[in-house]
Amino acid sequence: MRILVTGGCGFIGSAVVRHLIDNTDHEVINLDKMTYAATEGSVAAIADNERYQHLKIDICDSSAVDTAFLDHQPDAVMHLAAESHVDRSIDGPEQFLQTNVVGTMHLLQASRNLMATRSESGADFRFLHVSTDEVFGALTHDDDPFTESTPYAPRSPYSASKASADHLARAWHETYGVPVLITNCSNNYGPFHFPEKLIPLITLKAIAEQPLPVYGTGENVRDWLFVDDHATALATVLTTGTVGETYLVGGNAERTNLEVVHAICDLVDDRLGVSAAGPRRRLIEFVTDRPGHDLRYAIDSSRLQTELGWAPTVTFEEGLARTVDWYLANESWWGPIHNGTSTAGRLGLS
Repeated sequence: MRILVTGGCGFIGSAVVRHLIDNTDHEVINLDKMTYAATEGSVAAIADNERYQHLKIDICDSSAVDTAFLDHQPDAVMHLAAESHVDRSIDGPEQFLQTNVVGTMHLLQASRNLMATRSESGADFRFLHVSTDEVFGALTHDDDPFTESTPYAPRSPYSASKASADHLARAWHETYGVPVLITNCSNNYGPFHFPEKLIPLITLKAIAEQPLPVYGTGENVRDWLFVDDHATALATVLTTGTVGETYLVGGNAERTNLEVVHAICDLVDDRLGVSAAGPRRRLIEFVTDRPGHDLRYAIDSSRLQTELGWAPTVTFEEGLARTVDWYLANESWWGPIHNGTSTAGRLGLS
């Protein structure tokens, strides 16, 4: 297939692009406008492949999106382009609504327009909308994990914008017949993760022996999914999932934020040694919590595993070790980025 991937220079999008080029015969059209969180380095390993092409286009530019669809005639869309940092959404929700809601609408409309040019409308086309478990709101420690039937209850501007996009995708499927599939995933981690997120931020600060900020008491729980496992899940859903259905993607790895930070400290201590001042856990500082910080997310991905045969292959311990080792070996990628983000003030307290 010829697959148009939006946000293919971002964290998860680049993992999808690398997977499609390295492990399939599909062609990839990467549609990415290159925001602050996108880097060419994330796709450098496959950038010269004859099956890969990058279009620098904003999904909020409806004319440019329409032209890209009609010029390149994709067989499928994997929509990953999004503003995704909760703290940034608290400070500036407008950009989240523009990209995540309006941008998604333009892609769905472009899909309609493309289908109208084909003799068998929709028969040879699929639109995979990639979303988040945050649309379901918060769980207590005793609640069962999210499933495909969990009601929506977004609690931040980011999750509200993604919930809106999910509803648009379903509406365009029901009203206009766009062959939509939706996935909702748990927290991703791995190489090429932008350093404003928890795991890369703590890793780089631990390497530098800087204070390690932990929100609140660190008891918030997330289910962690290694990004390469997520990429294979998305490819599986795109090619074998049932149109109109939703699939949840999780890593079966619930950890408190404090447990994650402790594990990173111990891994960096093991790789770099413990200084005279003591183990890096001493650097942990509890800071003012994020407004509306959801206590727990957890994913039940049994439907995806039972119906489509996908399962996570990387344990949290293995994935975190691979991630820390990657950051230790790739300062040329993260150095220029981290130097900018580490000097910025705290976000998300507005």
